[in-house]
Amino acid sequence: MCGIFLTLTFLTGCVSPQRYREQADQVADSIMMKKQYEALGKVEPIEIETPADTLRRRLIVMQDLPTSTLASLGVKELRPIDHWPCDNYLHAIPPAVDPPWMGESAMVISLLDALEISARNSREYQTAKEEVYISALNLDFECDQFRNTFTGLLDSTIRSDRAGVDPVTEFSGSAVGGLTRRFSSGAELAASIGVDLVKLLSQDRVESRGVFADASVSIPLMRGSGRYIVLEDLTQAERDVVYSIYEFERFKRVFAVEVANAYLGVLRQLDSVHNAEENYKGLVRSTWRAKQMIESGRFTKIEVDQAVQSELNARSGWIRAQQQYERQLDSFKILLGLPTDANIELDPEELDRLVDRADQYLIAEGVESGTDEEIPSADATVNLPLPGRGNPGPYEFDPDLATVIALQNRLDLRVAQGRVDDQMREIRVSADRLRADVTLFGDASYGGRRGFGQAHQPNSQLDFYEGDYTAGLNVDLPFERTAERNNYRISWINLERATRDVQESEDRVKQDIRDGLRDLLETRENLLIQSDAVRVAESRVAGTELQLEAGQVEIRDVIEAREDLLSAQNQFTSAVVTYRIGELGIQRDMGLLLIDENGIWQEYEPN
Repeated sequence: MCGIFLTLTFLTGCVSPQRYREQADQVADSIMMKKQYEALGKVEPIEIETPADTLRRRLIVMQDLPTSTLASLGVKELRPIDHWPCDNYLHAIPPAVDPPWMGESAMVISLLDALEISARNSREYQTAKEEVYISALNLDFECDQFRNTFTGLLDSTIRSDRAGVDPVTEFSGSAVGGLTRRFSSGAELAASIGVDLVKLLSQDRVESRGVFADASVSIPLMRGSGRYIVLEDLTQAERDVVYSIYEFERFKRVFAVEVANAYLGVLRQLDSVHNAEENYKGLVRSTWRAKQMIESGRFTKIEVDQAVQSELNARSGWIRAQQQYERQLDSFKILLGLPTDANIELDPEELDRLVDRADQYLIAEGVESGTDEEIPSADATVNLPLPGRGNPGPYEFDPDLATVIALQNRLDLRVAQGRVDDQMREIRVSADRLRADVTLFGDASYGGRRGFGQAHQPNSQLDFYEGDYTAGLNVDLPFERTAERNNYRISWINLERATRDVQESEDRVKQDIRDGLRDLLETRENLLIQSDAVRVAESRVAGTELQLEAGQVEIRDVIEAREDLLSAQNQFTSAVVTYRIGELGIQRDMGLLLIDENGIWQEYEPN
């Protein structure tokens, strides 16, 4: 008997923690794949385990960046503590690969690189994936409530009684196996079978065995009965997985646009640095020219001081633009999940391509440099052109059509709509809890157990004709239902709230579309305006500098012309970037921007 106990204990206890973790991964992956297909019609892997060699780790190691703890390198670098479970999760060895950016040179990343890096390194992105995984495990737990549950109990005891004349030493052991099962109707079944052994280890060394079995069943007839009541927690867990998939998919779209906005924002600031540098150089030359001309008496000391002051202001603006660029670049690294002090640069050609695209649009719209226009008389009627001149871009949809598409595709709106159904089911469950408890039950037991002091009794056997049978009906009348009554009323309030949430979400979706289309129109108009402004400002700078040489203008005119040129250049670049982000944003808000498992987007192609 002792050998059996030890064998069973060893066999049931030899499953390692690592195996349990792997089983959880398999279950969660299966659930996520199934629910992804149901919710989105597609399946893609959702990996939550951090790779052994992340880009963050490589940057820290290869660029010799300071850290405060091994955790900065990733979970795989942590050292096990005392009594660590038998699991090799921390033992993955990073591959020995030398990246091409190793050394003094900076790592240059494109926009698509940034999207892919963020999907693998962003802490926010990782947390969003883990939420889906956790919801899948919660669903598995609810499913487990309706599976066969097996139990095993082994007990072994030795007792020695030396109070009498003859000391008595006894051994008692038992092995019990059980099964419980809950059914969707609400019925619960429990059954067990076991063996007892009691043996004297002194005196005549007799022994007695007992074999026993029992079973019980309970069936709710009113409160807590019915498939729709019993399976409510399981139903909600299934819907929660779908919601988490919707929310993760929505997060990917929002996050991709956020990364693009931050990436292009850094390049926009870098362009501002270049513009500020050229402005600074131009004002330095103007100051030199003013100092040379003061000797000939063509400039006064006050005008020279104005030039010097503008030069100093330009230097301050240039330095400020540089520092702002560094700040934005550091913030962008944090967004990607990379070290703030890593030597990283963004590809300026990404902005150049957007500017080239804008120039092609301006050429197509007939915006020409230096075009002479017929000047009307001063007292002529002024007809202001309405906003929206020029041809709209490919993503400037009809507002009504865009709204309909968004209402069909927005995943966050689907979640809000699903919450209404959830609350309606909650009302149904709360109403059921107001009813009386009426439970039909039955028990059956066979054989007999043996314990200390029963070693001289005969062995017991299973005999169904001599079993003990019990059947009955329990009724708990609903005299006290204060908590249930209040919860029932609260469930109606929650339904009202969920309905209002849908209304607000729907209105927010409409507002997102309307604002997005307005922003595209405004930015496109601003693009045309700033293109004209740059052309005019460049002409002013060239003209005032020539006139300054001829002594026909004051130094203040040159300074103002350069300030206007700097502002127009920055505003033009800002319009180019803002319009591109607006195109991505309207696709996101309409639910048309698709993101794959690597974080790369697939844009909608209008007809």
